[in-house]
Amino acid sequence: MSHRSRLRSIWNRVDSGELHQAPRKWQSWLSDTGSLTQKIERAIGHKLEVLVLKDSRQNLNSDESRYFHFRIRRCRVREVLLCLNQVPLVMAHSIIPTTSSCGSNHPILRLGKRPLGAVLFAKTHQHSKQKARREIAHLDQHNVLWKKSAKRYPDLPSPVWGRRTLYSLKGRPLLVTEIFLPSLLSYQAKS
Repeated sequence: MSHRSRLRSIWNRVDSGELHQAPRKWQSWLSDTGSLTQKIERAIGHKLEVLVLKDSRQNLNSDESRYFHFRIRRCRVREVLLCLNQVPLVMAHSIIPTTSSCGSNHPILRLGKRPLGAVLFAKTHQHSKQKARREIAHLDQHNVLWKKSAKRYPDLPSPVWGRRTLYSLKGRPLLVTEIFLPSLLSYQAKS
């Protein structure tokens, strides 16, 4: 297998046209640039619960590591489910390099059961003025991230749509992947 094909990603920029391959019901979720937590809470009319599945140091796969120019192999990885009445709506996989969680970011990134979006979209924190890099993908059981996620959440369907965004908090990078679960659409339909 060539180096080039190993690094090929299933992820595509939102503006690449891949968005139109997604079912219409997922397109606004995949392309939205605001806080996903706030968007869901507005759509369903309820506050979300955060169930932390894992928050520890681990190795990145090569696809994730490329976001950090292959300089980072291990860092803090936080995996959570955003739930309503204990029903998971979204699974989030956040990569927080050590350099991003030190200094003035250290107390901010002590999240506990708060969603990371509450920090990233808080008006009191300094955000990068440049547009966040966003990609989308159709993930199935052959994808490394899907396999990792299914270990923590065995009910993860296949395939699912996901998006990932490279954010900057006080000039430090954070990579956030959000996997949309079918239950999100059923709750939205009930509201």
